[in-house]
Amino acid sequence: MAETRRNIAQIDPVWERIQDEAQQAVIDEPLIGGFVHACILHHKSIEKALSYRIAAKLSSNEMSMMVVREIVDEAYTAEPDLVAAARADLVAIFERDPACHRLLQPILYFKGYQAVQAYRVGHYLWKNGKRDLAYFVQMRVSEIFGVDIHPAAKVGKGIMIDHAHSIVIGETAVVGDNVSMLHSVTLGGTGKEEEDRHPKIGDGVLIGAGAKVLGNIKVGHCSRIAAGSVVLEEVPPCKTVAGIPARIVGEAGCDQPAVSMNHMLGPWEQDQ
Repeated sequence: MAETRRNIAQIDPVWERIQDEAQQAVIDEPLIGGFVHACILHHKSIEKALSYRIAAKLSSNEMSMMVVREIVDEAYTAEPDLVAAARADLVAIFERDPACHRLLQPILYFKGYQAVQAYRVGHYLWKNGKRDLAYFVQMRVSEIFGVDIHPAAKVGKGIMIDHAHSIVIGETAVVGDNVSMLHSVTLGGTGKEEEDRHPKIGDGVLIGAGAKVLGNIKVGHCSRIAAGSVVLEEVPPCKTVAGIPARIVGEAGCDQPAVSMNHMLGPWEQDQ
């Protein structure tokens, strides 16, 4: 019976699907065979594949791939929630991004997914007192992906950052579960204070491209922030805000805007 339970535990339909997609990718394009084998097919689990992928991206002449991979492996072993979050992020991207047709794609190609998984390792290091290692991870994520997330920031599960260019998330920011944001989003402060100075983003929020949310303000759950907006005041739940400075222009339009990814304002909203 114990052996049966172990065998059941080893069954991982998500990882099996990723491997099947990887095998098909090699058949379709043999020239990427070495790349796909190194990143996916040589590994026994999704966490081993992710540790390899993160290490390959973050390593440099200053820190070898072997050392970075040991750091990631240690984090995944010590805190399994990191792997659970990575799975939730993967599913979020697959379900919300129309350009994502396979679970394989984010692991291999999408810098938003890769950057968030690397940030999660940095956050683990920060929480466990390894501040300089955490800063190193932040530095490399910023250099490689153009995504700058302070390792002290708190980011939930089911996160999709589409395109993920020029993302900035400050030290005391909090991002809830199932949040979607596009490129050039800033969750920043408004001054030099060292206290709690960054936004608190609720669950299910959709943040459009180029939006700036500044200061220690709350953005209510399942709200929408229109592209290019500058948010300086609290946003109630389930509302849409737009403009500079942003103001409420209507309801969120649906129960889960971060999932629907609908950025369009209705005529009644555009006229306000």
